[in-house]
Amino acid sequence: MQAKNRTMLHVDDSALIRTMVSDHYSEMGYDVISISDPREVMSALLTHNCQVVISDIQMDPIDGLTLLRQIKKDDGGTSVIMLSGVIGTNTILRSMRWGAEACIFKPLNDYFRLDAVVDATFQKYSGWWQSLQEARDRVPAESGVG
Repeated sequence: MQAKNRTMLHVDDSALIRTMVSDHYSEMGYDVISISDPREVMSALLTHNCQVVISDIQMDPIDGLTLLRQIKKDDGGTSVIMLSGVIGTNTILRSMRWGAEACIFKPLNDYFRLDAVVDATFQKYSGWWQSLQEARDRVPAESGVG
């Protein structure tokens, strides 16, 4: 069933950060797709059926905030978590306004906050799938009424 899928896409131009995040979440049982080029994100989302994206903000040729807007425009149900070394009110406000689940700042001295957001995001996603399944189960019973 869809709700069991725990696939995330991580995009960051830093090989070190990609390795750290991929290793951490792979050890926790997630399927992690790591890419360095933000231009590959949209096709990777379709190919790998990712529910969650963790995205750096400062990247070339597409920055993470622009990528966030593209992802949300294409599929508002895809959850995006911003991970950035750029600390600023404007970054946080734009991330929030454009639909990010959270904005977490580097360096990642520990994963406590990021883990909490990732877990909550997958739980939310699972809840939506559960609601869809319940709706499908009710439709035949309700269609006979009336």
